[in-house]
Amino acid sequence: MQTDLIFVVGVIISIFAIPAIVSAFLDGRAPRAPALIILIGALMIGYAVQQRPMSYSLDTVPEVFLRVVADFTR
Repeated sequence: MQTDLIFVVGVIISIFAIPAIVSAFLDGRAPRAPALIILIGALMIGYAVQQRPMSYSLDTVPEVFLRVVADFTR
């Protein structure tokens, strides 16, 4: 479960950083903080995949999200 949580948090962090990157580019700024956030999310995803190599694929991502949500709602 721990690696599932790390994977889900990494995905969510990375997705939430995308609007910040777009905003920085549109304002003509360098996206330093959003790039760091994406890097942290990618490292979290990479760590989870390294710990459980065959557990994560594009087909299993919804199942992983549901497992994490189910564990928090119980």
